[in-house]
Amino acid sequence: MSFQMRGLLPCLLGALVGITVAVPAGARTANIPAGHAASVDPRIGSGGDGHTFPGATVPFGMIQLSPDTAMPDVKHAYKWAAGYQYADTSIMGFSHTHFSGSGHSDLGDVLVMPIAGDVKLEPGDPGKPGSGYRSRFSHDSEVVQAGYYAVTLSDYGVRAELTAGRRIGWHRYTFPAGKPAHVLLDLRPSIYDYAGKVAWASLRVHEDGTVTGCRTTRGWAPGRELCFAMRFSQSMTSRELLNREADIAYKGFKGPGNQAEDSDAQNGRALVGVFDFGKLKRPLEVKVAISPVNEANAIANLDQDGSGWDFDARRAEAKAAWDRALAVIDIDAPTTTRTLFYTALYHAMLSPTLSMDVNGDYRGPDHAVHRAKDFEFYSTWSLWDVYRAQQPLMVLLNPGRSTDFIRSLIAAQQASPFGILPVWAYQGLETWCMIGYHAVPVIADAYIKGVRGFDADAAMRAMVASATYAPYGDLADYMKLGYVPIDKEPEGASKTLEYAYDDWSLAQMAKAMGKHDVAATFVKRATNWRNAWDPQTGFMRARLSDGKFREPFNPEAAGYGSDYTEGNAWQYSWYVPQDVAGLIRAMGGDAKFIAKLDALFDAKVDASHFKNVEDITGLIGWYAHGNEPSHHIAYLYDYAGAPWKTQERLKQIMDTQYAARPDGMAGNDDLGQMSAWYVFSALGFYPVTPASDEYAIGRPFVAKAAIHLGNARTFTVSASPLDDAHPYVGAVTLNGKPLERTYLHHTEILAGGELHFSMQAEPNRDWGKSDVTRPAAMSRYGQ
Repeated sequence: MSFQMRGLLPCLLGALVGITVAVPAGARTANIPAGHAASVDPRIGSGGDGHTFPGATVPFGMIQLSPDTAMPDVKHAYKWAAGYQYADTSIMGFSHTHFSGSGHSDLGDVLVMPIAGDVKLEPGDPGKPGSGYRSRFSHDSEVVQAGYYAVTLSDYGVRAELTAGRRIGWHRYTFPAGKPAHVLLDLRPSIYDYAGKVAWASLRVHEDGTVTGCRTTRGWAPGRELCFAMRFSQSMTSRELLNREADIAYKGFKGPGNQAEDSDAQNGRALVGVFDFGKLKRPLEVKVAISPVNEANAIANLDQDGSGWDFDARRAEAKAAWDRALAVIDIDAPTTTRTLFYTALYHAMLSPTLSMDVNGDYRGPDHAVHRAKDFEFYSTWSLWDVYRAQQPLMVLLNPGRSTDFIRSLIAAQQASPFGILPVWAYQGLETWCMIGYHAVPVIADAYIKGVRGFDADAAMRAMVASATYAPYGDLADYMKLGYVPIDKEPEGASKTLEYAYDDWSLAQMAKAMGKHDVAATFVKRATNWRNAWDPQTGFMRARLSDGKFREPFNPEAAGYGSDYTEGNAWQYSWYVPQDVAGLIRAMGGDAKFIAKLDALFDAKVDASHFKNVEDITGLIGWYAHGNEPSHHIAYLYDYAGAPWKTQERLKQIMDTQYAARPDGMAGNDDLGQMSAWYVFSALGFYPVTPASDEYAIGRPFVAKAAIHLGNARTFTVSASPLDDAHPYVGAVTLNGKPLERTYLHHTEILAGGELHFSMQAEPNRDWGKSDVTRPAAMSRYGQ
């Protein structure tokens, strides 16, 4: 998910910690309105392969202030992609930037550690308490809530509390009486660390006690620079600024000051600051702002967004921000389901992240500084993942913010040295991770569903530029041959299929804009999926430049060097979301299509088969819910006239792939995609084909959900009786009238009203069976 590991890291498939977490204090029971932040447990997904972090942030905020239990070298770092693993027993500090649920990682910037007593300058060995500045902790001392994190660092007796604003991280440290209090700032460690990752750093103490600095890292996004500004609520008694770098031939000449404590500034690649406060009689507060541009902007962010010293007020503001964001949906459900639902909605609202200073400055993919006018610039784009459900969920729930997202994508394209939209970007910079040009369906989906406020012509130019940039992913051969030849480009089958879908989504927006020549070109390209279809084996495959399928062929083979991206033929042969009806015909009709879907889910598969592809997790047969290429598959029964089987599979997935525990996520959350799948599926419908206005209907997993739309209307989903004894949909009504089709239009949701499911013990094999009741596909409508 979101990273092709190329076999570099050891398999962690199924490495779940198996520890349950109590429902957070204050969690609501059924029928209690408002205050949904109390139902969030940020620790869900922080154990095993979920890769979520438990720390403090606000919706789409620039700061993710969270504990780091380890930052191992890159060869062993997969498990710690979010910096925190629930099974760990010590914390090395609290850093200010994290990805939520990524398969690869970086960040972990501006690591801060409060220390009582003697100071050690190295983090130490987790297996040897006292060997460094890290401290042991107990989960019993943790308080983990939306916008707030607290823990006791048992080796120091320090109570650490964290909260966040949009650009500010707030700390409050209560030190034991009678022991000297210190704050250590370490600019050396980084998530996915390796020797030489920090290219350069600077550290400065200003006359008023403000601490500033920057560091440049050679990480996932090479040459990324992040700056910060830090202030303390009490005056320092002394401080040291140290460059711990050793074994280099030349360091230049020494700056002013005979001792480390005399220096006002330090530069180098291994900087540590130690700030002393003596024996404190009251808690110490610390506030930290970050900037992707420079120290001056970090100070400005701190001045504007971080005024005063009132940690409890900031904590209340963070909770209120989450309550407002989560109040977009009210549900009636048992406590455990509420925890899962609102935690999923919370995780879906963490990214993309604000990446712009208070003056509008942001860093672009050209590494230059740009200024946003009349919009906010967002980055952290795991587009291979989030175009499927997370971004469509934002279009439904928060179309105003989607406007800023799209303007950010267009701005990034205009600043790109390659002239194309982001692929996998963060803090404005490109990583080139994963495949496809999936910013295209993000934009098209929003436009088709009525989101405006951005320059559609500029968007279309950006989309066409991305879809025709020949050097990217061998688009040159794709445009010439109609497929990506495997002898020219790895993972050719996946790329052919994903390009074809992206082309279709571009065509839909072009058609809606009246650009019929553009639409015609890309509708034709959308049929290229057929060039990957092999009727002899019944699977999607990669072809060679001469047109022949590559041999030998094993539909179970996965991993780098195969025909597929993070998957195999069993998982990728269903990836034609724009033309499911055409795929059904290619597979021999409804009965054969359904039989093959059943074979996918019912296969006996040893999980060790994917030991070298750690992203393929959450197996139900060959179906891998822990990875995105499988996410639409359960809904495909709808397209073959057997929606009752979709209902069965959804129940199977919900029961086995999500739980209110740290290991309760089957795979990487991938910036909210796994969570958005849960939210949509719990509501009873799913966007199988973003850039259409349709949602395939599944079955709900909450008795009642009220979606409060931005147009001041409410769309309600209800189900009765909803229990394990009644897993099937018997009938559906929309605004009191029978709904025979197995799809909803986006406009029907926006109009408000009620979708009601009558549930029953046995499947209704007639509902949704006829051709005209099925979700649309391009083959049926000539699109």
